[in-house]
Amino acid sequence: MNDYEIWYAISNLSYTTKNKLLNNFKSIQNIWYYSMHDEKNDYLGKEIKSVLREAWDKEKISFIKGSITRNDISTVVITDEMYPRRLKVYEDSPYMLFYKGDIGRLNEERNVAIVGSRNCTNYGINVTNIVTEYMCKSNVGIISGMARGIDTIAHKKCIERNSYTCAVLGAGIDIIYPKENSTLFNNILNYGCVLSQFIPGTKPFSFNFPIRNKIISALSDAVIVVEAGEKSGSLITAGAALDQGKDVIAVPGDIFASQSKGTNKLIRDGAFVLTSIEDVYEILKINKVDLHRENSNEMNKRERIVYDNIKTSPIHFDEVLRITKIDIKQLYEVLFELQLKDEIMCLSGNYYVRNNKKI
Repeated sequence: MNDYEIWYAISNLSYTTKNKLLNNFKSIQNIWYYSMHDEKNDYLGKEIKSVLREAWDKEKISFIKGSITRNDISTVVITDEMYPRRLKVYEDSPYMLFYKGDIGRLNEERNVAIVGSRNCTNYGINVTNIVTEYMCKSNVGIISGMARGIDTIAHKKCIERNSYTCAVLGAGIDIIYPKENSTLFNNILNYGCVLSQFIPGTKPFSFNFPIRNKIISALSDAVIVVEAGEKSGSLITAGAALDQGKDVIAVPGDIFASQSKGTNKLIRDGAFVLTSIEDVYEILKINKVDLHRENSNEMNKRERIVYDNIKTSPIHFDEVLRITKIDIKQLYEVLFELQLKDEIMCLSGNYYVRNNKKI
C-alpha cells in the first residue's frame, strides 16, 4: 500500500473507468504523471484529469493510511496476484479491496454464496444449516454478507465446523454492521476473511449494499438463495450472479410465506431448484460427501413420523398431510429437511418416496 494506490482508490471515478485507464497506462504511477504534469497532451481527458487532480489530497491520503494502519487492515489491488481471481475478470471490479483475515483461500477453494432474508423463518434456518454443513464437509468456502438472518446463520455454521467463510461488508471494514455481529466479525477472522470495497470509515448507507452484493456473487461459483422477499437484496445478488454468468440456485418455499415470494419467483424465472443436496454438487461438479450415516440417526420426532409414512412406493403430499396431521407449513419444512438429508426424494406431481440408494 502506497500513496499512489490510496489516491487511485479514493478518486471519484467508476471502477470500469479506473480499470480501463490501468489497462491503457499500465501503472498508476503513469496515470498520476499524466494527470498531474502533462499539460501538452491530454491523453486522459479534461474531466478525468480534473477528478484525479482533486483526489491528490495528501492530508486525506495520510489520514486514510493512518486509519488502515491503526485498525490493522490489509489491502490488495487488482494488479496483485492475491486479488481474488474470480473477481478480477470483471471490468467493473474494485481497484482496491480492504480486508482482514485470510484472503488467499478465496483463490484456492470452490466458493458458494449463501444469501437470504434478514427476517428468516425456522425453515430457512434449517435449510441454511444443512446446506452449509454439507459445503463445509466438502471444503467449499461460503461467501455471504454478514447481515442478520440467513447470512449470519451461514457464517456461524462455518465457524462451528472450523470451515472457511468470507463476509463481504456494505460499509468500511472498520465499521461493524449490524453491531450485534461484532463477535461474529471477530470469529470469522479465525476461519476466513472479512473484506470491503469501501474506504475505511464509510458508513453502511443503503445504496452501498446493492454494490456489495455484486462482489458476493462475483467471488462465488454459484449463488444459493434460501429465502427472499419480493424486494429482497438477495434478489439483487441473484441478478448480479446471472449477469456474471453464475448459476443461481433457489430454495422453494411456502407460497403463502412472504419470505419465499422472491425465491419462488426466481424458480419461475428459470433458476435451479434446490430439491436435494445433489443439486448443488451437480452444479459445482464435485463429488458428494457422505453425511448419510452421520445424519440418518439424527431425525427429530416429527421427521421420524413423516419418514415412517413414506415408503418405497410414491405417496402424494396431500396423503402425507392427511396421515401425519402435521401443520402444512411444518410439513413442507420436514419434507425439505429429509430431502437434504438424502432420506427421501421428491418426484414430479408432488409425490415423495424413500431414497434407498446406497451412497
